[in-house]
Amino acid sequence: MTPPDSHGLDALETRQADALAMGGPDRIARQHEKGRLTARERIASLLEPDSFDELGLLARSDLPEARDRTPADGKICGYGQIGDRTVAVSADDVTVLAGAGGRIGVGKQMALMAYAQRKGYPMIHLGDAGGARVPDIMGSDGMMSMVYRIDQPPRDRSIPLLTLIMGECYGGPTWTASVSDIVIQVKGTAMCVGGPSILEIATGEQATAEALGGPALHAHTTGLVDLFADSDEHALQLARHCLSYFPSSARDLPPVAPTSRPVDTPLPELLDIVPTDPRQPYDMHRLLEQVVDTGSLLELKPSYDGSLITALARIDGHVVGLLANNPKVTAGAMGPGACEKATSFICLCDSFHIPLVFLHDTPGFFVGRRAEERQMPLKIMNFIEALHHSSVPRVSLVVRKSYGMAHCNMSGGNMGNDLMLAWPGADISFMAPAVAVNVAHGR
Repeated sequence: MTPPDSHGLDALETRQADALAMGGPDRIARQHEKGRLTARERIASLLEPDSFDELGLLARSDLPEARDRTPADGKICGYGQIGDRTVAVSADDVTVLAGAGGRIGVGKQMALMAYAQRKGYPMIHLGDAGGARVPDIMGSDGMMSMVYRIDQPPRDRSIPLLTLIMGECYGGPTWTASVSDIVIQVKGTAMCVGGPSILEIATGEQATAEALGGPALHAHTTGLVDLFADSDEHALQLARHCLSYFPSSARDLPPVAPTSRPVDTPLPELLDIVPTDPRQPYDMHRLLEQVVDTGSLLELKPSYDGSLITALARIDGHVVGLLANNPKVTAGAMGPGACEKATSFICLCDSFHIPLVFLHDTPGFFVGRRAEERQMPLKIMNFIEALHHSSVPRVSLVVRKSYGMAHCNMSGGNMGNDLMLAWPGADISFMAPAVAVNVAHGR
């Protein structure tokens, strides 16, 4: 007679159920009271139904005192489908010790990232964690087993990496976001190095999580976040949409989407959008919406130095990266933030074979003491160097005016474009004629 459960199937089922229960009903309820999904609900919403294949479900902390309180060791990792492509997904489970990273859980995440890079799968991280667990990371053994390891694959942009900030994220999720291709932040969340309690203990400074890393800070001051979402569901929808512009890996070309508008369709509306007076402002977004495929314009970092628009879009179904001066903001004069945006965006597009389209309408760079304090010369030259190193096709269009060094930075006539175009009556020079007269005559 076979002993009961001699193969351990009942015990396995119990362990699986315990892991799937996460931190328990009370902590799950608290997460729902905040209007947030659990880590497993987020994964289910992100991926195609029933496509998630989890790795390390039965993992737990290697510290005996924490073993019973750490289902999946607080990190949910695996593979699934978005559309017809395989993606790797990791999610911090905030119901397990506030989502803080332990040795086993962090090891799962690192192994998943390394495997995704080898196989060419896009990686999506759903961040909601309060850094590392102190018992795991303290001491030399803790430090050397928990921090980033040099033998892990470098972040070389071989695959798209998306990070969603979906809770109070300190340490680990912030590091991941900082090297991601796309970062999406949900309102009411935070992303920073250390939280308010650590800050006060270490320095005596008091600050809220919102002040340290809320959406307003990252939208207007740091530029570290690309898109902002109203809810978990909205963020997950944005992630799926963003991924549609990227290949699965740098070994592939971006996907081509069907389009209904012929590429040679006349656009007489452009003449009404762009004023003939070069000093009269207008919103460049209106021009871009006319040029690209309907509904395809996806602007990144929209509130960070709006003098330059950086956006993914499609033209005739093909993905392109747009860099366009916006005369509605500082007359299109680019400041330090615009240079940072441009450099980052050029590197992003070049990594994934996305051609670049530049639309000039700029009086030059925004100069002054504040710009100089923010290392304006260095940022201008980093922008230029990004162009030097780019290998994708580049098309440049001067809409009304393109003056000074900014003309070069916007991939001007001396920058080796594949195609250089100009609006009828466009002016390219070192500066505006009226300004040149005043400078020459000392006025």
